[in-house]
Amino acid sequence: MTNFAFIFLTGQPAGTAGQANPLVTFLPLILVFVVFYFFMIRPQMKKQKEMTTYRNSLKRGDKVITTGGIYGRVYEVKENHIMMEVGGDIKLKIDKSAVLKDPSTDEQS
Repeated sequence: MTNFAFIFLTGQPAGTAGQANPLVTFLPLILVFVVFYFFMIRPQMKKQKEMTTYRNSLKRGDKVITTGGIYGRVYEVKENHIMMEVGGDIKLKIDKSAVLKDPSTDEQS
């Protein structure tokens, strides 16, 4: 009876005190990493790549929104920043990384 209880609790017969398969040991950890990659890391990398492409394709006259919530039009594009018209004669120098999106894409939905 004790032999049956030992097999039931450990999953191995009493005479076999061998090592567990390393693949079985690390399989849950590997599966968690795969799930995180496909559901969290990969979509975030894709979104970041799209934003970089959008920021590099900015041209004069494009409507933009900044991270601070300022709406305006691109007046001038430089390598790392843009000059943005916000109304009248007011122009702001904005870093390209602070430009979020084109507001016309929100108006369509």
